[in-house]
Amino acid sequence: MPELAGRIADAFEQGVRAHEEQWLSPRAVRSYETRGRPRDEEPCRVRTPFQRDRDRVLHSKPFRRLKGKTQVFIDPSGDHYRTRMTHTLETTAIARGVARALRLNEDLTEAIGLGHDMGHPPFGHAGEEALDECLRERFGRGFRHNEQSLRIAESLNLTWEVRDGILKHTGPDEPETHEGKIVRIVDRVAYINHDIDDAIRFGILSADELPRDEIDVLGPKGSRRIDTLVHDLVESSAAAGDIVQSDEVGGAMLSLRSFMFEHVYLGPHTRGEHERARATVRAIFERLAARGDDADAIADYLSGMTDRFALEFVEQD
Repeated sequence: MPELAGRIADAFEQGVRAHEEQWLSPRAVRSYETRGRPRDEEPCRVRTPFQRDRDRVLHSKPFRRLKGKTQVFIDPSGDHYRTRMTHTLETTAIARGVARALRLNEDLTEAIGLGHDMGHPPFGHAGEEALDECLRERFGRGFRHNEQSLRIAESLNLTWEVRDGILKHTGPDEPETHEGKIVRIVDRVAYINHDIDDAIRFGILSADELPRDEIDVLGPKGSRRIDTLVHDLVESSAAAGDIVQSDEVGGAMLSLRSFMFEHVYLGPHTRGEHERARATVRAIFERLAARGDDADAIADYLSGMTDRFALEFVEQD
């Protein structure tokens, strides 16, 4: 068996290279043409660099903690509300399907998708805003979850392509790879649709309240909207030679996103949740700052907390 394993390992890279040259689009990143890692390391003989990054994310503590971080509602009692982990898995699955259809590098896409929210603090948008405010007031620096995700990716020694996609999945700059661009768009596709589902389940939104023009374009149900968005992304990207949406479907998605920010994320029904989140984050921040922790230490520790751990932390004497 050791001899067989050795022969397989010896042929693995050559086989992957041959398969990618035959199958992948010219626009895809080749698995063995990465720009490298922050620190040199011995390669794995039976995994590509991007497969290794994927596994490294999956086995990391920041990834495991995503199961305790909610999207919109603080530590909800129901079993079916999304968490950062379920959002991450949904995003990754959709993005990988898009990459496959466009003959791009699925392993790179998967690694970016799994790692993109590792640095997100507890309590969703409200928690991120509160931590950003606290750091600016005390230390003159802000907080963005994508930058914190990059910090974690660097500690895991991930490849440049994965780190670029993680950092630029949100914000003003677009990823330099097509695989990263897929995750950037699909991230929105996933969270808009599953947050609609959660908001309806929570009772703060009804299906009849969704904007009619956008629903007519995208579809009445989440599965239909995702199908519409994915097919549009694939067909529009193939025609353009870049990762793009059509004006009609992309515009409808962005309009639906604005609706969700107005009525759900920043709406009156979640105001109590936001106030509770902000008060919790600020209380934790003040306690950590009082004991002399610096900005990086506070950002690392607080952003790594799950919702429940954060709530328990402020109750400690």
